[in-house]
Amino acid sequence: MRLLILAGLAAALAAPPALARAFPDPQQKPAPGNEAPQTPIAQAGYSAATNYQLQCRGCHLGSGEGAPRNDTPKMAGFVGNFLRVAGGREFLVRVPGVAQAALSDAQIAELLNWILEPGGMAGASTPANFQPYSAEEVGKVRHNALLNLPGTRAGLIARMREQGLAIEDGMGTP
Repeated sequence: MRLLILAGLAAALAAPPALARAFPDPQQKPAPGNEAPQTPIAQAGYSAATNYQLQCRGCHLGSGEGAPRNDTPKMAGFVGNFLRVAGGREFLVRVPGVAQAALSDAQIAELLNWILEPGGMAGASTPANFQPYSAEEVGKVRHNALLNLPGTRAGLIARMREQGLAIEDGMGTP
């Protein structure tokens, strides 16, 4: 048994160092079909619906129903309520999944507007006087890091409740 262990250790030590490198080989050729450099998502020109699938669906799920077990609130029929309270409009841009998305400011504005538009995912929760986001607005707000997401969100939800809004965000909190 000892001989087997020693032989394995000797073989591992004798292996060429190149097999254990952690950095990619700059001389390595791409796999067939991957020769062209990838286009960054921010330059791909995808629709807002596609950008939702690529950037938001992983947490908020396909129809914006959210995933409470992952601490992800629903957006469907609810997210527009943030526009009804002071600070809520900026909050939607500053949520880490939005602010850190691999999208340009214009794409984030388009995506938020797509979610909040009449007949969109937000449904009747979007106020009738909704003003669409602009790329400039997103650019001004996006990089102001949200340091306390749960606390900020809880404060906004409290303001919604003070206004008598029904809070049905899928998180199971009354």
